[in-house]
Amino acid sequence: MDNNLELVRVIHDRINNSSQQRITFADYMESVLYHPQYGYYASTAERISESGDFLTSPHLADDFGEMLTIQLYQIWQILGEPQLFRIVEMGAGRGVLAAQILEYSSRSYPEFFRSIDYIIIEAAPAMIIAQQSGLKDLPVRWCEWTEIPDRSIVGCFLSNELIDAFGVHQVVVVEDKLQEVYVTIGDKDRGFNETIDELSTDRLETYWQLNQINLLSGKYLDGYRTEVNLAALRWLEQVFKKLQRGYIISIDYGYTAERYYNPMRAQGTLQCYYQHAYHNDPYINIGNQDLTAHVDFTALQNQGELLGLQTVGFIQQGMFLMALGLGERITAISSSGGDIQSLLHRRQNLHQLIDPMGLGKFGVLIQSRGLTPKEQDVLLVGLSIG
Repeated sequence: MDNNLELVRVIHDRINNSSQQRITFADYMESVLYHPQYGYYASTAERISESGDFLTSPHLADDFGEMLTIQLYQIWQILGEPQLFRIVEMGAGRGVLAAQILEYSSRSYPEFFRSIDYIIIEAAPAMIIAQQSGLKDLPVRWCEWTEIPDRSIVGCFLSNELIDAFGVHQVVVVEDKLQEVYVTIGDKDRGFNETIDELSTDRLETYWQLNQINLLSGKYLDGYRTEVNLAALRWLEQVFKKLQRGYIISIDYGYTAERYYNPMRAQGTLQCYYQHAYHNDPYINIGNQDLTAHVDFTALQNQGELLGLQTVGFIQQGMFLMALGLGERITAISSSGGDIQSLLHRRQNLHQLIDPMGLGKFGVLIQSRGLTPKEQDVLLVGLSIG
């Protein structure tokens, strides 16, 4: 086990100082990923690289960010081409997507580019350092949530593979009752154990009403285990408060609630990534492996509508990118000049972005606030075949 012993000690102290000598799995996951000194995302931005643990869509091809720029340009037009158009990217990784959007905007849509105020909200110190290095020649600024006044953003909130990395509660069906997984201190050979007990918050019960899912309906066998991402709902509430007029684009891997909470998916979706391989043990490689859980897009959509957001559409990433013109780019490769190996590599990367068994099946949820009925009726390019 490649454990960060300092992080293990920090979490042990947190458990020892708790009233019941335990913490929720959500608190554990938050600590191992985001502890400011020892957490997975705090130590190095190299986690997201070919030599690290995983890659995201922007790392495969600049086309990913360029396609999104086409969609952002249309959003700017729908909003009446405001002189100040804010793009707020949350969890920007190494800043690759921001660079793609800004560089393509400056080349292809100069008037749009001049209107952009690009803001990054980032929780991981190592990522901020990497972003500031890679984006030093581009007009980007970094903000805390508290620095953005409520209802001040006209533009678009954007995230790519952010929500899956929020700490999730784990719940279990036990003898026709819903209970929660807690993390306790283990022995010298294994730093942490689990225990099952009553739910830590009433929001874990009301969550199912949001999805119209009943885990105690009899369809779910004893021992059925899954995740609840309450942090995603809190995050959406925060975004809603800051957005005056515009859109929210959330790209991630996940399912609708009906598919997510399928009785056959009896152990949930939690996965651990370490050196481009995945497994399901969150209690090894502590601080040195990524932990993720698929996104429940139905919960985000329903929570948004309760807040006052309008659902513009939900579509798979592959169809989204094809509607924005990626198919034409793939077709054009065959008639391009240049080194055949480079062309084949580019073609392979573009196909990965739309692969229905891989990145292409990611979900793209687009929500809006403050649009007039006429503006709301305008169909976004990326949803034109949704």
